[in-house]
Amino acid sequence: MGGVLPILLLILAGVLVGGALSLHRQGVPRGVVLTTAALAMLAAVAGGLWLLPGEGS
Repeated sequence: MGGVLPILLLILAGVLVGGALSLHRQGVPRGVVLTTAALAMLAAVAGGLWLLPGEGS
């Protein structure tokens, strides 16, 4: 499962970015959009860092 998890995190990041854009276009309050965007960034960073070589590999 070690190779699948980063890909799932990056897919989640993409879905959240799309959701943030959609929320922004719908005129949802800025806090909700920023929270969704922050979660997208967190998922993208986690997926990217998971792919880096490390001691546990």
